[in-house]
Amino acid sequence: MSVAERVIVPLDVSSEREAIALVEQLPQVTFWKVGLELFVSSGPNILTALKARQKRIFLDLKFHDIPNTVAGACRAAARHGVDLVTLHATNGKEALQAAQMAAEAGAAETGIDPPKLLAITLLTSLTARSLAFDLKVPLELPEYVLHMALLAQENGLAGAVCSPQEAASLRQICGNDFLLICPGVRPTWAEAKDQRRTVTPAAALKAGADYLVIGRPITAAADPVAAFERICEELATLVEKG
Repeated sequence: MSVAERVIVPLDVSSEREAIALVEQLPQVTFWKVGLELFVSSGPNILTALKARQKRIFLDLKFHDIPNTVAGACRAAARHGVDLVTLHATNGKEALQAAQMAAEAGAAETGIDPPKLLAITLLTSLTARSLAFDLKVPLELPEYVLHMALLAQENGLAGAVCSPQEAASLRQICGNDFLLICPGVRPTWAEAKDQRRTVTPAAALKAGADYLVIGRPITAAADPVAAFERICEELATLVEKG
């Protein structure tokens, strides 16, 4: 897998028209993330449009509901042929197991490979203070993230979404077969904005991330193509150095 294939670019726009324009502007990007705003605006049409262009899809809707509802959503997502789907680890054991079974069943209905389900451990906008004082969770942040990842792994999920700052410990404990997708990745030449737990793309790869979600440093750049290529060149240099 090339470094370019390891960079997932979010389609954080409000309409299908804007999304397709961005995809056409960045033909080098093979993996796109569809989040809540775009999906609520366009529905599954955007998934169809991306599949028609042979793009990989990270459906990042962060399902969080009772087991039957989460399972139904994962089954429906699988029918669309998406590659990655997110749900909160805090759904609990029963919902995680039901989601995995439903994703496999939905894919089987259409004769395609099932999506890989990813657990949301803790949103990267939250800090240790948020966890302790706002959510009243008594665990330290790294311990909480690890617990959520292990819960996902023990119940059949393919991987987790985590901050790059937690990737190294998760990789060590969860092993090499557990996918780690890291948002909150910012090159040194880009602003962090509302992400609180960020590192550079190179540091995220070194920590054990399989995929990097990098949005505004690319999509909000004066020249998005140049920004994407700059990130890929920096990562390629890291990989070459071993």
